[in-house]
Amino acid sequence: MKKILAALLCCLILWCAAMPAFAEEVSTNSETFPEMQVEVNAKAAVLMEANTGSVLMASHAHEQLFPASVTKIMTLLLVMEAVENGQIALTDTVTASAEAVSKGGSQIWLEEGEQMTVDELIKAAAVASANDACEALGEYVAGSSTAFVERMNERAKQLGMLDTHFENCTGLDDTTDTHKTSAYDVALMSRELLKHSLIREYSTIWMDSLRGGETELVNTNRLVRFYDGITGLKTGTTSKAGCCVSATAKRDGLELIAVVLGSPSSDDRFNGARAMLDWGFANYAAQTLAVDAARIPAVGVLGGTVPSVMPVIPEAQSVVLPKGASQNVTQEIDIAAEVAAPVEKGQLLGRVDFKLDGVTVYSCGLLCAEEIPQMTLLEAFRRVLLSLCS
Repeated sequence: MKKILAALLCCLILWCAAMPAFAEEVSTNSETFPEMQVEVNAKAAVLMEANTGSVLMASHAHEQLFPASVTKIMTLLLVMEAVENGQIALTDTVTASAEAVSKGGSQIWLEEGEQMTVDELIKAAAVASANDACEALGEYVAGSSTAFVERMNERAKQLGMLDTHFENCTGLDDTTDTHKTSAYDVALMSRELLKHSLIREYSTIWMDSLRGGETELVNTNRLVRFYDGITGLKTGTTSKAGCCVSATAKRDGLELIAVVLGSPSSDDRFNGARAMLDWGFANYAAQTLAVDAARIPAVGVLGGTVPSVMPVIPEAQSVVLPKGASQNVTQEIDIAAEVAAPVEKGQLLGRVDFKLDGVTVYSCGLLCAEEIPQMTLLEAFRRVLLSLCS
């Protein structure tokens, strides 16, 4: 009996020891973000800076919600990637399947067997939020709707979208209770889509047409027409999701992503997105931080084929800072006086921390530009002889 009790006690101790690690694992989405600075009538909202991914304000950022057609951001991302890696071309012809034409909601009324180019279908999906066009694109990229949705979920994992599960490529949610994401995850995939400049050629269209002018397209994102610097991106509306939008805009090098999920009306979502964007542009600016090369000394190399090496000065980096704060940014340099040979190419020799009011806003490494072998005994002897003879 004592042995059994001792074994149980050991198990209890091991279980308790494992609890903190488990708790940390399941709470990966518990990070805190700056509170909302403007009023947004929605279930969740996030304002993110596109270049760095910094969240400037948020409300219920990780709450899992129905996204409606905001889903199509992931659809368009996979299509953009397929175009840019050469898997498909904008001029390719796509034939509409029976499954594609059966989609309800927003559509361009494709007929089974009808053919359109990839370019036309992207335009229909990005501008008019056409579900049939999205389905046709997904089938063309992955071979089937099922395979495409698998790719969507895999890509979401790669981007760190831990709150997300996709059931389809359109956002239609009348037959699912598990097609959900979060405002933070929408911002993540929006940021990734914006890395493909091609998408802006579609997401900034206000009005266009297909079929020789027979099918008119009007952008579901009315900010495209009225907001200064708008770059997109996607709206969504269903009875389950409410009114949603991921609105992106760029001014003076600063690009912002305003995500609104679950607004009770279309006006609420656009007013909320506009308020967040206005606040972001009024309070933040894109600033370029460059390492002061004059403050970077050479690093001595002990026992190397060269006595010293100059670290590579990193390229200037754009960061987002409160307006007017750039003049208060300081550089703290931590660099080795000497390193022992051999030294590898790319070896870290030091780092520079850019700080604002004591808080690090950007860090970069100082690396060795070349491989430096250790000096051989023969080479050392040769150098001694040369110094004696000189």
